[in-house]
Amino acid sequence: MKNKIPKIIVMSGYGLNCEEETKYAFEWAGGKADIVHINDLIANPKLLSQYDILAFPGGFSYGDDTGSGKAYANKFRNHLQKELDEFIIRETLVIGICNGFQIITNLGLVPGALAHNASGMYIDRWVDMKCVGNSPWLKGIKSISLPIAHGEGRYVIGDDEYKKMMKNGQIAFQYTKGEICDFQNLSANPNGAMHDVAGVLSANGRILGMMPHPERGMFFQQRPDAQLQKEILKRKNKKTPKEGPGLILFKNAVNYFRK
Repeated sequence: MKNKIPKIIVMSGYGLNCEEETKYAFEWAGGKADIVHINDLIANPKLLSQYDILAFPGGFSYGDDTGSGKAYANKFRNHLQKELDEFIIRETLVIGICNGFQIITNLGLVPGALAHNASGMYIDRWVDMKCVGNSPWLKGIKSISLPIAHGEGRYVIGDDEYKKMMKNGQIAFQYTKGEICDFQNLSANPNGAMHDVAGVLSANGRILGMMPHPERGMFFQQRPDAQLQKEILKRKNKKTPKEGPGLILFKNAVNYFRK
C-alpha cells in the first residue's frame, strides 16, 4: 500500500549504538520511526507486521566477539525467522548499516560476507562512492560521499557471483576516488573490499546493506570539507544547506511509500 507515511522499526540492543541517529534521519525524511529492543520484538513478534521499513543500525552487537553481526543474526533467526520472512514477502524495505550490514549478510538477506579490513586496523574516515545498483533506496543517486567506521568491512564475494550481481543491479555502491578522497588525500578503497564493493542489494532491490553510515552524514556540517564548501557557496552568493549527502537514502525510502 502506497501514499502513506511509512512506519520504521529501528532495531536496538546488545551493542547496536546508532539507533537514535537512524531514527532521527528517517523522521527528518518524513517517516515515523520507533526504536525497538530485540527482546521486546521477541516478546511480541507480531509487532513487526505493523511496520513498512526494517532498519538494522550500526554498532558493535555482542562486542563482535563471535564475528561481527553473527550473534545478533542468530538471535533474530532463532526467534523471529517466521516474522522476518512474512515481513520481506510484503512490499517492504530493509536496510542494514555497518554492523547492520554484517547482521543481514549473516541472515542471508543479501549475498556475500564481511571480513576483517585488509589493513587489520579499525578505520574511521569518509569515502566516495559511485552508485551502480537498482533500488528504491538509490533513486537519483549517481555518486555519494559518506563516513565509515569499521574493523570488519571488507566485502568478500566470488567472481562469478559478483558478475551475476552486477548484471542484476545488486551492487549498490562501489568505492571510488572523488572530492572527499581528493580533499583529504585518501585512497579510494579503505578496507580492501573485493571489486571495491561498499554496499549490495537483494535480488528485488528492496533490501540494502552498506558499510558507510548515511545517518552520520545527514547534516552538511558533518562533511570533512564543510568549511571549504561553505566558503565556496558564500562566494557564489548561495546559502549553506542544512542537509548532508546521507539524507537522500532516507528520503528515498520514505518517498517509496508516499508516491
